[in-house]
Amino acid sequence: MSARRLANLNAYKLTPLTRTTSSWGARVDAICEIGPDILTLQEVVVNERSTSREYWEDYAAELIQDLAQQCGLTAQVGATSGYPHGTAMAANWHRPWFTAILWNPETVQLVGDSYRPFGAPDFWHGCTTARFDIGAEEPVLVASYHGDPFRPRWRAEEALRLKGIFRQTGGVQPGFVLGDFNSLSAARVRGWFGLRRYYDHNVYLRQRHDDLEFQVAPRSIGRWWRRNVPERATQALLRDGYMVDAAAHLGVPWQPTVGHWEDGKGDPDPWGARRIDLILATRPVAPALTAYQAHRSPTAEEASDHLPVYIDVEPSKIRTS
Repeated sequence: MSARRLANLNAYKLTPLTRTTSSWGARVDAICEIGPDILTLQEVVVNERSTSREYWEDYAAELIQDLAQQCGLTAQVGATSGYPHGTAMAANWHRPWFTAILWNPETVQLVGDSYRPFGAPDFWHGCTTARFDIGAEEPVLVASYHGDPFRPRWRAEEALRLKGIFRQTGGVQPGFVLGDFNSLSAARVRGWFGLRRYYDHNVYLRQRHDDLEFQVAPRSIGRWWRRNVPERATQALLRDGYMVDAAAHLGVPWQPTVGHWEDGKGDPDPWGARRIDLILATRPVAPALTAYQAHRSPTAEEASDHLPVYIDVEPSKIRTS
């Protein structure tokens, strides 16, 4: 059994009108460069001002399926009365910002009736989940997650909800959470003299701007020693190895996933280079991780303000408990 590749891309406001732009081609090319077996996607957006609520899912599903087809993937889950759009996607009911899961049907198989979308109040953005047969002893659960961009405490609550989705009696299911977490990881690695340190350094230490409350502990802002302590919402997910951060677990050199777009391109970025697009693997899957990479290429840099990230997994090394 060959390794399987799972990738994530925040596609930066992928709207129906994007089809007519060069950035659509950049997104397709970047995805094809990676060649994922499973791709998790965020920021599929429908214009809520010009589109009636009853059509949000229709427009989003068509867009996701178009992207999948051009990348040699699929997102079809089979239409039902409960999910008439037949697409592996999810959104908060109040806003048409969708997450999705796409996959290569020639290398992995969707487990029937396993697709489940989560929205409010569990997640500010929708969280898409499904199970896949990737050649391991049992299927793996995959989640496409987009963290609340403004409220650190809500992100912490979302992390607990994710933990609940993956729990099973006596442990945790084999699976992966991929997405734009909108916060730094809580993963730690060994540093000087064997001391534990965060894999992601504090990029906010000397920053002074109006958006700090969205990322750092409020009481640490503006202190004379300029601490600006980051809120690291994934702490509950990573505690005692319930999940591992793939990049930190494999010990790869640190790579940012955002900050490559200059001011004036897309939304203004006061943060600089950070790593907020994460891939977490549950305890049974951790031994099967073989590679991690933030994919940087000219097309990837054009496609989005977030670089895609991916992992390689050896299915035969996934434990069943």
